[in-house]
Amino acid sequence: MELYEAMTSAGATRRFLSDPVPDEILYRVLDAARYAPSGGNRQGWRVIVVRDTATRRALRDLYQQPWGEYVARWYPLAPGAEIPPKLQRSNEFAARLDEAPVHLLICVQRVALNVTDPNANPSITGGASVYPFVQNLLLACHAEGLGAVLTTLLGTREAEVRRLLELPDDYAFAALVPIGYPAPGAKVTKLTRRPVAEFAVCEKFGGIPFEA
Repeated sequence: MELYEAMTSAGATRRFLSDPVPDEILYRVLDAARYAPSGGNRQGWRVIVVRDTATRRALRDLYQQPWGEYVARWYPLAPGAEIPPKLQRSNEFAARLDEAPVHLLICVQRVALNVTDPNANPSITGGASVYPFVQNLLLACHAEGLGAVLTTLLGTREAEVRRLLELPDDYAFAALVPIGYPAPGAKVTKLTRRPVAEFAVCEKFGGIPFEA
């Protein structure tokens, strides 16, 4: 798959088939993702490949409360109001999270987060040392015909995740990436995003839109 094609068509998949993901394909995905940049080339990520049904169900259960809080904050609905289709799909994903046959739990060694400004939010600047790796995972999954989606909501339940998966104290939760073959109709074929001129400006924050 050509790079730009992959970048412009790698949508989030939230419904999966139960078909297992072969080890050799998952290995190729991880092998490609490891070439992501990180601060000082420390490569502080660690990936826990979760296939066990009970563990996936436990992660699903942990997901429910932060998902409910997220919906209440960003999608406030009046009593009896119709739930929009996009939210319906996301609600279904939250309820059936365990049905993705593979969960990749990405954590990162704290000392490897190269926070360049000690006064900055480490979840922003430090993320530069782990989220390029996660994006590589998503693109590699797409190239292999797999569906995947990035979620960080379990960060609000890090203590429980830490106990469940036995994370040591020097590692922090970074992301959960459910992976599997997309269910019929679940794979996005055309993405919609804002045009460049709406987010890129010249010289200053309030500068004129950048155009080709």
